[in-house]
Amino acid sequence: MRTTVTLDPDVAELVKRLMAEQSLSFKEAVNKAIRSALAPPPAEFRTPSYAMGPPRVPLDRALEVAAELENAEIRRELGAGR
Repeated sequence: MRTTVTLDPDVAELVKRLMAEQSLSFKEAVNKAIRSALAPPPAEFRTPSYAMGPPRVPLDRALEVAAELENAEIRRELGAGR
């Protein structure tokens, strides 16, 4: 479709910049700009979630539990004479 469009000066500068940056013709730059502005937004990505039941360790004491596990491992290694 051929039509006459009058661009505002700031829009004309944006089109010129797009032409220079991407080595596009005027027609290609205008069509690309219009497509990107009017295309529907991509579908929102959603990560599925699953119920995993209650936690097996007290999560409010996660650092304390990790320290206890680490200490038990150190005691085991020292007891094995490593």
